[in-house]
Amino acid sequence: MTDAMKPGRSADRAGTSVLQRHVSRRTFAAGLGSVGGVCALFGSFISSTAVAAPDGVAAASPRLAYLVSDLRIPFWDIMWRGVRSEARQRSYAVEVLSAGNSPRDELSLLVQAIRQGVQGLIVSPTTSSACVTILDLAEKAGVPVVISDIGTDGGRYVSYISSDNETGAHGIGVILADAMAERGWLDGSVGIVAIPQKRANGQARTAGFMRAMEERAIRVSGIRQQVNFTYQETFDHASDLLRGDPSLRAIWLQGSDRYQGALDAIAAAGRTGEVLLVTFDAEPEFLDLIPQGVLVGAGMQQPFLMGEKAVAAMDRHLRGQAVERVRKLPVLTVSQDNIDALTPLIRRNVLGLTGAGKGR
Repeated sequence: MTDAMKPGRSADRAGTSVLQRHVSRRTFAAGLGSVGGVCALFGSFISSTAVAAPDGVAAASPRLAYLVSDLRIPFWDIMWRGVRSEARQRSYAVEVLSAGNSPRDELSLLVQAIRQGVQGLIVSPTTSSACVTILDLAEKAGVPVVISDIGTDGGRYVSYISSDNETGAHGIGVILADAMAERGWLDGSVGIVAIPQKRANGQARTAGFMRAMEERAIRVSGIRQQVNFTYQETFDHASDLLRGDPSLRAIWLQGSDRYQGALDAIAAAGRTGEVLLVTFDAEPEFLDLIPQGVLVGAGMQQPFLMGEKAVAAMDRHLRGQAVERVRKLPVLTVSQDNIDALTPLIRRNVLGLTGAGKGR
């Protein structure tokens, strides 16, 4: 491997190589405008290359890579911890490659992983459509792929580990509808701040939630899609929904890490206590905010568990064993009524707090 291809590394006690590299866009600027260009560039990079094992890992240790859309988003960081934990248990060396939510960088990192000689790839792609190209290039290189969340619009893969997004979104919709009914607000509307609807998981969440609203004849007044997942973007989308419909009584945020942007938008509009907020996914502070009533509830995926299951599926495949091609894990629908009972499960599988103490 040339010096230009060497990533910055930090090795942990188990020999896990952590690679969180934002690749220079100039490297791949020419030739990435089409799939054909990508494939041509890809071919020029695939060659027989000797690669040193990560620090502290025997050279013979099988190597995996986790290619993720953006490790700065807590959900993906927790999934990475699950991947890393299971890899340790199964004696794999593993590194994480974060694309910074850039499909362009995602492809260059894929080429890097293949050139480094990984035996298997766990992928949480930027979009379902981008995943098709990832799968095509990995197949050409003979590298098996397990998809962990987001999904794909096509291509061949070993297994797809996902959440039951539609059922989970329906469940949080039911919790919200009940909360609105208790307050006599069923004549009010709901606004949605959504993840990209090009993603299969985004489409499933919207479908499940809309079904819950239709069952209670609650009007959905608008939907705004996130692009860069920033606080300001969430604040602006929520503010726009509030301005657009004075009868708005709730906002559903299809993610969790920018929940404060939605809460601040509600406060800035002078609607605190008049507009409810529910989310999909969770942050550690939700263990306090839900019991306090700041949030009505959350549909919580289990990213730590998903990461574990993705590595387990890859391990079975590499051992020549049968693998379940599609596996949906349940989404926990959490409210004031059940959060105490679910807290141990939330701490481990949702938040990845495997070494934390007891209680909230």
